[in-house]
Amino acid sequence: MSTLPPVLTPLSRLPDFDPRRVPVLGTDAALPAVAVERLRPEALQQRFLNPPSWAPEVTHERRFADRQPAHASVLVPIVLRDDPTVLLTLRTTQLSTHSGQVAFPGGRMDDTDPTPADTALREAEEEVGLARHRVQVLGSLPLYTTGTAFMVTPVVGLVQPGFELQLNPHEVAAAFEVPLSFLMNPANHRRHAFEAEGVRREWFSMPWMDGADERFIWGATAGMLRNFYRFLSA
Repeated sequence: MSTLPPVLTPLSRLPDFDPRRVPVLGTDAALPAVAVERLRPEALQQRFLNPPSWAPEVTHERRFADRQPAHASVLVPIVLRDDPTVLLTLRTTQLSTHSGQVAFPGGRMDDTDPTPADTALREAEEEVGLARHRVQVLGSLPLYTTGTAFMVTPVVGLVQPGFELQLNPHEVAAAFEVPLSFLMNPANHRRHAFEAEGVRREWFSMPWMDGADERFIWGATAGMLRNFYRFLSA
C-alpha cells in the first residue's frame, strides 16, 4: 500500500537530534484499544454526529520557531478498506518545516479557503492528487498548535478506495497507509522525552513497519492521532 519508499531521512533540523534514537519511556498498553466496531464507517459517522464528552490530551507543543502564527489544516484520510487505514505522507527533505517527517496531507490556510475543511481537501488534492469528491468529511478534531507556530485543524474524512495518487514531488516523497486499528491501539503509542539547554520536550511516536521500512510517526502527527484515540475511546 505504499509508493516510493525512501526512509532514514533526517527527522529534525536540530543538530545531533534524531527522535528515533531518543529512548522510549514506555507505552500505554494498559489502556484499551478502540473496539473494531467503533472503527467501522457507520460508527465513525455516528461518533461525529453525536460526540461524547471528552478532552484532547495534546493541544500544543513547546514553541521553537520565531515566526508569526498561521492557521493550517490537515486531512485525516480514513480509507474504507476491509480493515480501514489512514493515508499518510512522507514529506520531502527540502521543505522548510517538518521536512522528512511523516504527516497528514495538509498545509497553510489560504484566504480563498472558506473553511478549514476546504483547506484540508485542497491541500490533499495538491499534495497527493486525492480528489475531493472521494472524501466524505465527518468533522474536525480540536486545534493543535505545533512548535513551528502552525495552528492546525485536523479534518477527519472517509475516503472511497480505487483512487490513484499523484504525488507532488516538491512536497511529498512517499505515501502509504497504516491500519486504523494499529493507530487506535495505545500499546503502539510510545512516549519519549528529550531535554536540551534546560528545555524539556515530550512526544508520542507510533512506528509502523511498511514492509521492510520503518515509518516513524511522531510529533504533531502522533499527537493528533492520540487525540483521535481519546475521541473514539471516550
